[in-house]
Amino acid sequence: MTERLSPVEIMGALVAFPTVSRDTNLPLVDWVETYLAGHGITAQRWVDPDQPHKAALFAHVGPWEEGAVVLSGHTDVVPVDGQPWDSDPFTVVERDGKYFGRGTCDMKGFDALAIWVLVEGRYRDLKRPLQLALSFDEEVGCTGAPPMIVEMQNHLPKGSAVIVGEPSMMQAVTGHKGGFGYDTRVVGFEVHSSIMHTGVNAIMAAAPLIDWANHRNAENRAATPSALAAMFDPPWTTCHVGMISGGTAHNITAKDCRFAMDFRIVPGEAKERWRDAYFEAVREVEAQMQAVHPEARIDLSEQFHVPPLVPEPEGEAEMLVRALTGDNAGHVVSYGTEAGQFQEAGYSAVICGPGDIAQAHQPNEFITVAQFEAGHGFMARLLDRLSE
Repeated sequence: MTERLSPVEIMGALVAFPTVSRDTNLPLVDWVETYLAGHGITAQRWVDPDQPHKAALFAHVGPWEEGAVVLSGHTDVVPVDGQPWDSDPFTVVERDGKYFGRGTCDMKGFDALAIWVLVEGRYRDLKRPLQLALSFDEEVGCTGAPPMIVEMQNHLPKGSAVIVGEPSMMQAVTGHKGGFGYDTRVVGFEVHSSIMHTGVNAIMAAAPLIDWANHRNAENRAATPSALAAMFDPPWTTCHVGMISGGTAHNITAKDCRFAMDFRIVPGEAKERWRDAYFEAVREVEAQMQAVHPEARIDLSEQFHVPPLVPEPEGEAEMLVRALTGDNAGHVVSYGTEAGQFQEAGYSAVICGPGDIAQAHQPNEFITVAQFEAGHGFMARLLDRLSE
């Protein structure tokens, strides 16, 4: 596979792999690895030992030295189940100045551009190295990037500036909220609802914890935000329950209830503060349950942890992106990305990628041709800069 494909051709190849997070991404990884090898680029993969059907991929071109610019993207996409698509989600279709397809915006469009520029860099006399990092399971909590980052440092010279290509309309996003979430399982004790006072209703025991989140949100909304928090929308830490299940029948006290408690934390606030506050609320409810029946309990399991991206005054990654885009405004977002994980590992990090986040996860997901071309121009300028 020695032909040098265009960015659009690469995007079409990537979108054709239905790499929904619940499924394998290995066929896509195989394709990228083979394509890069056809151009003399040796890529390395890290296979998740707990999920051997998933792998991350990373590669290096240019001088074998530290200080590379790292282009980071994820390979997984969200499901299309139940969404009313007007065309095959896994085939890129161009119409009305847009490229439609699952992942065109989030974020196989950027992945394609990153692969394109890596191959082009192979044929240029680069003075500074360039690296590619493709992760998995970003859409289910950014769980695939941390082990990939460790493996990259074990096998490649460490890069210094990371550009995470989430859709930002090619603006330099320098900060985002952190996030973590707990799967919360409330285990009650079943009795007939006519004598509910002798049992423990798991659903009704869960309700105070969910209401705890409502009260914390109200308090946070009313508080005066810090200067750093004020940059975000909303400018406070949020507590959210988006999924809940439980119960057997209307006339039985529920033995089981499960819900997900998620936190999105503004930079400057400690995860530990919110974790400890939630644990305290859980133990208070659990004590009330066990006063009725000692076998009742609440189990907590952390499902994800995404550190915030903290703005770096004159950070290397930010300065590079601003020089390439001409964007000197300040931008932050409330969603989490892998940029905070790179920053936590000692890299300078910034978010900059083509497309509008509003199109991510939507039926008929698209990236405009204009945005994709803007991304192409960005990569061409990056290549020139690395060749200077």
